[in-house]
Amino acid sequence: MFDDIQWGEETLLDLIEYAALLSSGAAVLLLCLARNDLVERRPTWPVSLRLEPLRETDVDALLPAGIAAERRREVQRASGGNPLFVTELVAMGGEDAVPPTLQALLAARLDQLEPAERAALECGAVEGEIFHRGSVQALSAGDGVTPLLASLVRKGLIRPDRPQLPRDDAFRFRHLLIRDAAYEGLSKAARATLHERLADWLEERGRDLVEVDELVGYHLEQASNYRRELGESGRSLGERAGERLALAGRRALWRGDERAAGSLLERALTLTRPIKFDVHLEVDLANIVAQVDPERAMAIADTAAERARAEGAESAEALARVVAWHVRVLADPAASLPEFEQLANAAVPLLEQAEDHAGLVHVWYALAFGVANPLGRYEQHAHASEEALRHARLAGQPHFRLFHLDGALAFGPRPADEALRALDAALAGERFPDALLARAFLLALLGRLEGAWEVAREQTERLRELTGKGHEAWLGRISRLEGDEERAAHYFRLFCDTLERHEEASALSTYASELGRSLCALGRYDEAEELAALSRELGNELDFATQALWRQVKARVESSRGDHVEAERLAREAVAVSERTDALLSQGDTRVDLAEVLVAAGQADEARAALEEALDRYERKKNLVMAVRVRAKLG
Repeated sequence: MFDDIQWGEETLLDLIEYAALLSSGAAVLLLCLARNDLVERRPTWPVSLRLEPLRETDVDALLPAGIAAERRREVQRASGGNPLFVTELVAMGGEDAVPPTLQALLAARLDQLEPAERAALECGAVEGEIFHRGSVQALSAGDGVTPLLASLVRKGLIRPDRPQLPRDDAFRFRHLLIRDAAYEGLSKAARATLHERLADWLEERGRDLVEVDELVGYHLEQASNYRRELGESGRSLGERAGERLALAGRRALWRGDERAAGSLLERALTLTRPIKFDVHLEVDLANIVAQVDPERAMAIADTAAERARAEGAESAEALARVVAWHVRVLADPAASLPEFEQLANAAVPLLEQAEDHAGLVHVWYALAFGVANPLGRYEQHAHASEEALRHARLAGQPHFRLFHLDGALAFGPRPADEALRALDAALAGERFPDALLARAFLLALLGRLEGAWEVAREQTERLRELTGKGHEAWLGRISRLEGDEERAAHYFRLFCDTLERHEEASALSTYASELGRSLCALGRYDEAEELAALSRELGNELDFATQALWRQVKARVESSRGDHVEAERLAREAVAVSERTDALLSQGDTRVDLAEVLVAAGQADEARAALEEALDRYERKKNLVMAVRVRAKLG
């Protein structure tokens, strides 16, 4: 089938080895891995090919000419058409009996090695599919591993590869089955000893590796597990392994890889829970798990709280209970925010007395995002976020997030220029896309629209590159400030589509009505009404932004239809919702919409009063753009 294709020797070997790693039955091989242009040159081919077992004639062709006919038939039956089985059997030379399986064949082939060669191969297998000459030297009983590795290369068991450590040589097993066969030849006691020695070597030699903690933790974890299986203690190994895996897990968390962080922290806790109690590891894991399984996250934190209570660790118990409540509040809209706030405030002095800065990060973040944010108390939110940042620095945590300080500054009562300075101070030179989008919005409020657009466009693209989705709502807000409701509707629509694809109902409840406001300004009331209904359906009763926005949109819709009584009722409800918060922008916007409704109803004096109140809010926020626009309406 491939006779007209000029395969390179290395490519052919890679293809054969890859196929051989699969079952001796049908195997799937992606053609793009072999030749980038192959599918383009053969448009009628499928993207993948099914590799059936070799026919008996093909197996026969792989065997040297000197093998007897009866022996050939025996090989054909035993191989099952697997080319790797045939090539490995040929490499063994004069084996009398044909092993029944590929694994048995590989084991038999390794048995033919000299003891020193076998030992070198086993030492390499402990490191993994790719290993280094230095690690084999460190794990071997004697010197002179270089000629042994050269011999293994000549015998086709390993081949040179790119080293991950400077000033070292690396090798790769020709395929994983050889590595597995070499590793399985080691006793559990030998594996435990070699993994521990390799961890010690990596601690010294692999300091420049980014993942050194994960690698060291893995090898100590393996050593500990084998010691326990042998009935030995393994306690100190388990503790060391847990510490390194925890470091690797937190590093993964700080770079935003929460899936890896969760796996590493869970492995760390599996090792250390029987040995010691670490409440910080427990709550870190609970926070990660909360994003996919809130019930399990609450169970982790509640169990940690009970253990802390049993051990008389009052501050640790308080921390764990705050984290459990925070998960509960985020997952259950009916959870009591006053009770949660009281619990978190009571935990602060306990953790301060214990000088537990890492714990205080969790508690202040809970007060910011779990309590103040849903209640629309943005200045309280900003203060709590700033406290979380301060304690994160004192805890030695890297600067990897702002605890939603950016949103609290953008929408809260601090004047835009003061908020901009506070945000820049919190960023401290970091380039967090979400925070920089909030910064662009603050620039727009101050009338610096050109600079706002430059930052917003750049960071939207950067966010899309990093996460696969942008936050076009910021572009919608800036477009609205610029007076371009058509463009604002376009950006809000893009963001709503993203939220719908990702099933983020809570955020969609808010931004559907943001889109509805722009559609009302464009006279597209029927579409706006549908969005107001969606917001009302999805919205949480405690989410002030959604509760105000859907009423604003619905009021404009009813006003357009001449139902001025209903329109005014809804508009005044929206004003009342915003008044329960310190969100000056929302307070201004609800009054602008109320004024529109009152003008349509012929109530000019009351409309003027609403606009004067809106102007007061915009001026206090230093929303210079809307202040100019409202003054023009008053004039």
